[in-house]
Amino acid sequence: MRILITGAAGLVGSHLTRRLALEHDVLALKHGDLDITDRHAVQRCVIDAQPALIINCAVVQVDESEQDRAKAQAVNVDGAGYLAQAASDLGAEIVHFSTQYAFDGEPIGRAPYTIEDEPRPVNNYGRTKLSGEYAVRGACGRSYIIRTSWVYGSGKNSFLCVVPRDLRSGNTVRAIDDIWSSTTYVNDLIDRAMAIRAAGRYGTYHVVNEGTCSYYEFALEAGRLQGLTPAQLEPLIEITRERDMKRIAVRPRYTPLRCLLSEQIGLAPMRDWRAALADYVKTGTATG
Repeated sequence: MRILITGAAGLVGSHLTRRLALEHDVLALKHGDLDITDRHAVQRCVIDAQPALIINCAVVQVDESEQDRAKAQAVNVDGAGYLAQAASDLGAEIVHFSTQYAFDGEPIGRAPYTIEDEPRPVNNYGRTKLSGEYAVRGACGRSYIIRTSWVYGSGKNSFLCVVPRDLRSGNTVRAIDDIWSSTTYVNDLIDRAMAIRAAGRYGTYHVVNEGTCSYYEFALEAGRLQGLTPAQLEPLIEITRERDMKRIAVRPRYTPLRCLLSEQIGLAPMRDWRAALADYVKTGTATG
């Protein structure tokens, strides 16, 4: 199958490219290869490539979306819509990645969000990603929207990606303890996304590992998996609050997800976040 992947330089895009290239003809495009905010460039690229499947991983991230709203609109909304329209014109399918930031995260302790819950984003990233979902669905009936949360894996320097390595090296980390969500190991995300596509039921999916944790709880588990005792971990993990991080965009406080559509098509629940993290640590990619 011919697959076109946008946002191929990012965490999800790069892992998807490596995995799918083992079995498929993959055209992996970074921003320098294709500016998805250029409608005509998107149309030309898709016509030339003739993919059966487009996977959109291109994104303007959370704080940048707050700082540069025009760019966030162009990439997260307009570009996603252009890709979906090009897929529709060609008769192709599109997988579009979205986010738990579609929801407001209130109250703490609530049931996990499903597609039956009304989206209420609290930052511009969430608003533009939600609008991007509408743009994709409106342009292409053969679309899979995959909302995911706190994705980690090798090849990125985010907290979740590097905290196992940092703790093993004896480095001090700062971990937020008053925001909770679902975490998602990138390998599990790709496995489930491909299972969803193979099932052939278009719709909106929530793809995350089971369970809920804070950054602090994730760090504690990462340290435990490295063989560190609570006494050894205590001086290495500095607990902090979200407000003290002084990040540009506000974050929702409690956004675990649950996928009703996966259950309806017979897909088993995703494995628990601790098991996924253990796999990440065991492979060595988290500690090398």
